[in-house]
Amino acid sequence: MNTKIKIRHKRVKNKILNTFSRFSLSALVVTSFFYTAPIFINFADKNFNNKEFTNNSKNILNKTLNMGKTFEEDDTWMQSNEIDLLYDILEENNSEINLVRYTTSEINALFKEVKYDLEEVRDTKLVKPVDIGLLPNEIKNIGNTKKRKEMFIKIVLPLIVKENNKIRIDRKRLFNILAKNSNTDIEKKWLEKKYKQYGVRQNDISTLKIRMDEIPVSLAIAQAAKETGWGTSRFALKGNALFGQWTWSGEGLKPKNAEKGEEHKVMKFHSLQLSVRAYLRNLNTHSSYKNLRKARTKLRNRNKPLDSLILSKHLDKYAETGTEYIEVLQKIIKQNNLKDFDEARSLPSSKDLEAAPFKIVNS
Repeated sequence: MNTKIKIRHKRVKNKILNTFSRFSLSALVVTSFFYTAPIFINFADKNFNNKEFTNNSKNILNKTLNMGKTFEEDDTWMQSNEIDLLYDILEENNSEINLVRYTTSEINALFKEVKYDLEEVRDTKLVKPVDIGLLPNEIKNIGNTKKRKEMFIKIVLPLIVKENNKIRIDRKRLFNILAKNSNTDIEKKWLEKKYKQYGVRQNDISTLKIRMDEIPVSLAIAQAAKETGWGTSRFALKGNALFGQWTWSGEGLKPKNAEKGEEHKVMKFHSLQLSVRAYLRNLNTHSSYKNLRKARTKLRNRNKPLDSLILSKHLDKYAETGTEYIEVLQKIIKQNNLKDFDEARSLPSSKDLEAAPFKIVNS
C-alpha cells in the first residue's frame, strides 16, 4: 500500500515539475523576445536590410538588367491614370470604419503610457508602433511652437516609418525574385500588381527597381510640416491631407483661393496613413520627380545613405515657389534635426507579436 502511494506521489510530482518547466520555458521565451527585440532589429538592419546594396552580385545584376542605363527610367510609357496608380489607396479610402479623433490630452496620455519619447528615438533609432489615424483638432491651439511640433512629429513619424518599411520589404522581395532562374505564378502575379502600382510597363524591371524605393523620413516629415503648417491646416484636419496632393478625379477639398476655372481639389484620405502612402507613391511615380529618383538611384549604387538634403534639391516642381520651396524644406530639416530619424525602425506591434514564431499553450 505504501509503495502504491509513493509511486502515485512520484507521478504527481513529476507532472507538476513538467508543467512548471513548460510554463517557465514559455515565460523565458516571451521575456527574451521583448528584451532582445530592439537588439535584434538593430542587428537585422545592419546585417540584412542593407545586404542588397553591399553585395557585389547586385552590381552585376544592375548592369545586366539595365543594359548599361543604370539610372534611367523608361518615360516613353506612363500609367497616368490616378485610379490605377492609387487603386489600393482608393479602396481603403472607401472604408466604412469610423476612426476616432482623440484630443491632444488623450494622445499625450497614450504617448506617456507607452513611453514614446522623441529623444529616445533619436538615440535608439526605434519607434513605438503608435497609429494615430486623425490629427487632434486642438493641435492648432497649442501655443507653444516646440510642443506643437513635437506632437506633430510623434504622430506622423511612425506612419512614415511603417510605409517605408513596406516598400523596403517589397524591394527585398523584388531582388529575391530577380535572383531566381524561374518564378512561381504567385511571384508573377505579385510583379504584375507592382507594375500597376508604380505605373510601369509590364516586364520593365529596370524602371520598377528605380521607383520601388524609400523616401528619407526627414524629407517626408519636413514636407508634411510645410504643407500643413505643422498639422494646423484645413486640408490636414478635415481631409487628413498631409502633403497637399491634388486630384482631378477623386474626392477632395476645394482650395479657398482657387482661381475661377481651376478644377483641381486637394485629395482627401480616410486616414493619415493613407495620405503618407499616397505621398510616397506620388514621389515614386510622377514624372515631375524623375530627377529625385535618379539621384536616389545614384546614392544606392554608390552605397550611400539616402540624404534628404540632396534629394530635396529635386523638389522644385512640388510647389509653385520652386527653389524657394527647396530652401524652406532644407531649413525645416536642419532646424529641427530631422535627419536624426532617417535610420529609425519600428518596434513590433501587437499584430506582429501575434504572428511571432511561438505560442504559449496552457497544459
